[in-house]
Amino acid sequence: MSTRARPQGLRLRHVCQPTCHQRRYLNHFISKEAHTPIADTSPTAADTSPVSDVPPSTFTLAVKDNIATTSFPTTCASPFLANYRSPYEATIVSQLRARGARLVGTTNMDEFGMGSHSTHSVFGRVAQDPEGDIPAPADTSSLLSAGGSSGGSAVAVARGEADLALGTDTGGSVRLPAAYCSVVGFKPSYGMISRFGVVPYANSLDTVGFLAREVGRIRNLIVGDGSRPGLWTEHDPRDPTSLSSAARIRCADSREGYNSNTAGDSKRPADLLRGLRVGIPLEYNISELDPGIRESWARVAAMLQSSVGVRAVPVSLPTTRHALAAYYVIAPAEASSNLAKYDGIRYGARATTTITTEDGNTTTASDASEGGVLYAASRAAGFGAEVKRRILLGAYTLSAAAMDNYFLQAQRVRRLVRRDFDRVFALANPLHDGDKDQQQEEQQFDLSDLDERIPMADKRGPEEEVDFLLCPTAPTPPPMLGEVMEKEKNPVEAYMNDVFTVPASLAGLPAVSVPVSVQGGGTGRRGAAGLQLIGQYWDDARLLGVAEALVEVLREEGMGR
Repeated sequence: MSTRARPQGLRLRHVCQPTCHQRRYLNHFISKEAHTPIADTSPTAADTSPVSDVPPSTFTLAVKDNIATTSFPTTCASPFLANYRSPYEATIVSQLRARGARLVGTTNMDEFGMGSHSTHSVFGRVAQDPEGDIPAPADTSSLLSAGGSSGGSAVAVARGEADLALGTDTGGSVRLPAAYCSVVGFKPSYGMISRFGVVPYANSLDTVGFLAREVGRIRNLIVGDGSRPGLWTEHDPRDPTSLSSAARIRCADSREGYNSNTAGDSKRPADLLRGLRVGIPLEYNISELDPGIRESWARVAAMLQSSVGVRAVPVSLPTTRHALAAYYVIAPAEASSNLAKYDGIRYGARATTTITTEDGNTTTASDASEGGVLYAASRAAGFGAEVKRRILLGAYTLSAAAMDNYFLQAQRVRRLVRRDFDRVFALANPLHDGDKDQQQEEQQFDLSDLDERIPMADKRGPEEEVDFLLCPTAPTPPPMLGEVMEKEKNPVEAYMNDVFTVPASLAGLPAVSVPVSVQGGGTGRRGAAGLQLIGQYWDDARLLGVAEALVEVLREEGMGR
């Protein structure tokens, strides 16, 4: 945790009970239910509701601390909201409660979701213990990163303290922790899951994501399990980014898997995968990719082609090389606007005359000083270093001097990233007018941008379109926290972790990370990584079905976790 001023009198503490299985040094929960062991899923008094059709608790749920609940404070791991209790609950939490969820706590995260390793938290950094039995070290620098910004949620699931965990995925904040912690992480299509009650980071990118040990649990919630409609059917009028009911039906009518909850369940996993065309993006084979992860990626693709009957097709996404830069212009720009309301006046902690730093020293500050800016001291003390960095970056890119060269250019790159995906997928994007052929006529490939290894059908573009894309989730295995803190001295180097997850976020596409073994452990300390499947917009049902089958095949072949 970075050393920074904290408004005096704020109580920043964990609410972990002695009965919890949490190892305190892992630091993955901020608030936790009292007295009831996590493994106990029997109904409790907290499950009672005036709504008669609410079922008894059937699974435990952990919620990232930037998603509002009425059971616990919603702090966003920031001093500004250290004691904030939301007067209402996020729509997604209410939806899951109605499906039998019992909330067991809120999980640690990067402050306001800004980070890739869950180290930028006023409650301390999150760590993971893959062995599960080592004693608490004196220095957590030797422990592995849990990824970010939803690292606490991933650790809670990996340790079995929650059956399902919610996170938010802005540029990979669910999928990256899932890869590091060897669990499943799913980012739905943008607009499918309500964002009402989610503290915003970047509105056009934020998506509520799901983490679990098995794909099936997430699939049953999204698509439906026969006893209750899936989450995809539920429009939320309180969220302006939630797709309307009519649009949901129109999108689902052009996709498979939404109208039959049990379709394909009786088939063997290999039969579900046979005949699929899976694209291998050549631009994702970057020099920074860990050799062990590269070898696992190639091994899985070869196995799918030789043993299962999947066609592995090389594809080109030329704009990928610009996606990360565009993301780190767009996201901070939106964040600087969203965080402008934190001033300690309307709500949030307000800096008092005495400011106590974490090293025990005190200093004085006044909002009336320093030129008379009303909320200067409150914002200086209430935001961490990474949040301040992104606010400043975003404010600059939105300035008159930089708007054209940075923000508008990034939006153009975002449109090109979306166009690249639409070109390689066999399914048309239902948000665009016309069928696939009409869209293809409007979106010709610039052949000069394509990799020369891509086979061409004719002068218009590549030979084959694909059903899904398969690529690594993260370029490296989970690093040690000591290495992370060293890298964060150069923020640009830390931002590279998002290079494979950002493109799908910019395009609003569904993506799921599944664990895969790495022979020899690569250059990391554990033999696991994540592979990511990306689908066309609103193809979530089929994507989850294929991901579930892929996990089973990987286990049968000795490649899974």
